[in-house]
Amino acid sequence: MDYYSTLGVARNASPEDLKKAYKKASMQHHPDRGGSEETFKQINEAYSTLKDPAKRQQYDNPQPRMNTQGYQNYQGDVNDIFNNMFGHGFRQQPQQRKNPDIRIKVSLTLQEIFTGKKIIASYRLRSGREENVDLDIPKGAGDNDTIRFHGLGDDSFPVTRGDLYVIIHIEDQAGWIRNQDDVTTTKNVNCLALILGTKLKVKTLENKTIELTVPPGCKSGTTFSMPGYGLPNVRTNRRGNMYIKIHAEIPKDLTHEQLLKISEIVHGS
Repeated sequence: MDYYSTLGVARNASPEDLKKAYKKASMQHHPDRGGSEETFKQINEAYSTLKDPAKRQQYDNPQPRMNTQGYQNYQGDVNDIFNNMFGHGFRQQPQQRKNPDIRIKVSLTLQEIFTGKKIIASYRLRSGREENVDLDIPKGAGDNDTIRFHGLGDDSFPVTRGDLYVIIHIEDQAGWIRNQDDVTTTKNVNCLALILGTKLKVKTLENKTIELTVPPGCKSGTTFSMPGYGLPNVRTNRRGNMYIKIHAEIPKDLTHEQLLKISEIVHGS
């Protein structure tokens, strides 16, 4: 049965033409008006299919019917046959077209990483246009971390815009050594102060001053832990630790006995 012939319309008939033809044919062949019930069913079947754009497209473009040994009257995409034979994954998925991504490098200090940083990134697109965008660098980012900013890459072609990848570079920070979320600093202390004990003023990453008590007889190389004074974790925001390493300084013009005593402290003997 040809649905178009059933309704008496051309194959390129508009939805309005289909509707008019259906009303005319259904009235003409309605069983209550003496028409054939079978013909009336065919008219309804034809209109039900052709009025739906998806069903009409499928009707106008039927998939090839194959008769192959082991596959009786299989109707569908040939890729489905290979999927049944060899497993899923044979069908090639269409790739979404997209402009190229752009990568830039940004240098920050350890203090800026501690607080997070709002920056203005400047870079040039393939079209030659200069782009300036505001970016938020999260607290706790690591050296060589790459942060992805969706939709800020190249837009030279009329397809989806690319992404911007920002590579973090942490500048050398005098006095600080980083190990993930922990930081270590070294304090030089006079040997005589280590013998007697002392109190040290230590600057934190947020530029606060805290006091560290060094007990009498502290040896050079001793490391003190200050929990919660390190860098914030980029995911949990929980702060790491700050470690303060003691380095003994030997004063000049000491007696032999004083030097021996200081040597015991410095070398831990």
